[in-house]
Amino acid sequence: MTSDVFCRARGFDPAKLAMVRPALQAFVDSGELAGVVTLTSQGGEIVQAEAIGWSDIETKTPMRSDTLFRIASMTKPITSAAALMLMEEGRIALADPISRWVPELANPRVLRDAAGPLDHTAPARRAITIEDLLTHRSGIAYAPFSEGPLKLAYERTLGDPSMNRLTPDEWLAALGALPLAYQPGERFHYGHSTDVLGFLIGRVEGKPFRQVLQERIFAPLGMADTDFWLPHEKRSRLASLYGYDEETGGLAKVELEMYDEPPAYTPGGGGLISSAKDYHRFARMLLCGGALDGVRLLRPETVRLMQTNRLTDAQREVPFAGMDLWRKSGFGLGLSIAEDLVGNPYAYGAPGSITWPGIFGTWWQADPVHDLIMIYLIQHQVPVSAHSGSTIATGRGAAGRRALPVYQRGVYAALQSAPALPDQAHAT
Repeated sequence: MTSDVFCRARGFDPAKLAMVRPALQAFVDSGELAGVVTLTSQGGEIVQAEAIGWSDIETKTPMRSDTLFRIASMTKPITSAAALMLMEEGRIALADPISRWVPELANPRVLRDAAGPLDHTAPARRAITIEDLLTHRSGIAYAPFSEGPLKLAYERTLGDPSMNRLTPDEWLAALGALPLAYQPGERFHYGHSTDVLGFLIGRVEGKPFRQVLQERIFAPLGMADTDFWLPHEKRSRLASLYGYDEETGGLAKVELEMYDEPPAYTPGGGGLISSAKDYHRFARMLLCGGALDGVRLLRPETVRLMQTNRLTDAQREVPFAGMDLWRKSGFGLGLSIAEDLVGNPYAYGAPGSITWPGIFGTWWQADPVHDLIMIYLIQHQVPVSAHSGSTIATGRGAAGRRALPVYQRGVYAALQSAPALPDQAHAT
């Protein structure tokens, strides 16, 4: 499908669209959510934008359209796009072993049991490839999505996935000392793969990964508020992070450390701070086949490749964080692609929609059927574990996350050309 075909506006019912704000306001009024920023566009035209509640409850700082958010794993699609730009230039290929640029992971050992002893390993049957990193089939793990000794080893060796004082070289050396959870290519296992990909991109370019993104994506697209570092003069715009307090049954602020200067550690898997307007630029570029406002970052065929499932039938049977997500969505090169929308906690609306959310509740979707982009930004922390997927979406301690499907349903109910949708109730 060409960009001119799916970049045609079809219209909304204004009265129905106006119902989204009070529906979301109810979550703020009940104390389930501090605040939320949404942005909805069709055909590149913004049709709905709301800033509701507080970016900081204690100081009564209101949410604004330009409030900044830790977008966490919404960083991953951006990093993946940067890698595909290098692929188009012939500087890397999907089948390339990453050891060419990351010798720290040249000869990995692999756990015989992902939850077993760290010294019970076997050699990797093949090298980790660029495609393995893009599809989370490298065998590299995350501590929260691991079990047994590997979980503790990741926590002790690598520290916080998003805030770290190690240099990229030090971090990669530390990661290389840990065994893989699974054989390269064996299965989707969510982990630091995209972080490794970002540092690999930096080594290919011969410059810090942060600089690569600024030069190749952020500056060309006009994403002036997206970065791994937040200068002091912008900190008043950053939304505070809140979590569920078991004792009070309400929200409690989660204090996170801030860098005083641009960090060396810039995790391509989850370190960016951004705004609704900025991320809309990136999502629009993908929806329009790799170009926006005369600036082309990717070829249309590369974007199609990015949006094509690469998981095997057997890999799609393996649950993701306790959910049967891959029976409902495919996973391409850094993005998930909606197929079955019923009971799918990470997608809504139309098959073919693309997304990848963030752990603090940030979410976006690009729907090529309706040329529709939806962005939903909150800062709401929930517990994470290898089996916590449904809780992350809407479970206990995550009541504020139930506002997302309210936003999704409200937008599609207002879309005049949208067919009647089945009940797409989320997991609870």
